[in-house]
Amino acid sequence: MIRYALTRLSLLVLGLFVASALIFFTLRVLPGDVAQLIAGINAAPAQVAAIRERLGLNEPLPAQYLEWIGGVLRGDLGTSMLTGTPVATELAEKAQVTVPLGILSLTIALVVAVPLGVLSALRHRRASGTALSVGAQAIAAVPVVWAGMMLVIVFAVWLGWLPAQGFPRGGWERPDAALRSLLLPALTIGIVEGAMLMRFVRSATLQAAGEDFVRTAAAKGLTRTSALVRHGLPSVGLSIVTVLGLQIAGIVVGAVVIEQLFTLPGIGRMLVADVSNRDLPKVQGELLALTGFVLVVGFVVDLAHRLIDPRQREAA
Repeated sequence: MIRYALTRLSLLVLGLFVASALIFFTLRVLPGDVAQLIAGINAAPAQVAAIRERLGLNEPLPAQYLEWIGGVLRGDLGTSMLTGTPVATELAEKAQVTVPLGILSLTIALVVAVPLGVLSALRHRRASGTALSVGAQAIAAVPVVWAGMMLVIVFAVWLGWLPAQGFPRGGWERPDAALRSLLLPALTIGIVEGAMLMRFVRSATLQAAGEDFVRTAAAKGLTRTSALVRHGLPSVGLSIVTVLGLQIAGIVVGAVVIEQLFTLPGIGRMLVADVSNRDLPKVQGELLALTGFVLVVGFVVDLAHRLIDPRQREAA
């Protein structure tokens, strides 16, 4: 197990280095001049050249990359060209919105997907099971922006229960207000992602119901439902853990869109603004942090799968 973990960890580090190179050099292909943007449209060429010299933009791209990746290895993600603020500082500040939003969205997705997916599988020959399956497919096909707008109309405009946009200025100094601000965005992501996860739970449960050990347990006197719940659901958990890693990546992507829709001051909204402003050090730091998070989630899922499933350890 330790050898497997070290192998996966080395692949994680290699993936981060490859991702950092792709992020850095791809961003340099984008049109526009950061120095011109900082100096202004009517700035003299000499002033623009001085800014390029000060920011190190005249150096060869490989030298710029090595300088940046060296800073990353020291824990320095760079400094914003426009504000002069360390990227790590701004990421930590915006993460106070994005991380709780992701956790709340994931919790809602699991609460929706697991019980309804198992229930849909147990009643797959009945009208209620079919209705749950069709409903999940319909909700999973809904664009997250449209789902967010519908929830705003119902819960913010018609009922007036939750705020439609924004986040408290004091942040988490008022936990109740902060939580209410995140509830609608989290419901938007959680319901859509939960509908997609529910389909996997239903398929995994139906597959487990056909396994020999479930049929054997039923033959020994247990009802089919009891046999499935006692002996089949642990194997369903393996499928949920695997798919959950992909769902977390989907939640990260969904947060970028949802933070724009609900004007939340999170990492996703900051990333969109920095791309528009051509603040390359911030953009590459944010993208590297998000990529690293997704890779770490995949690493944890692989280890969890290895620990939960004894068959993989025996095969190794």
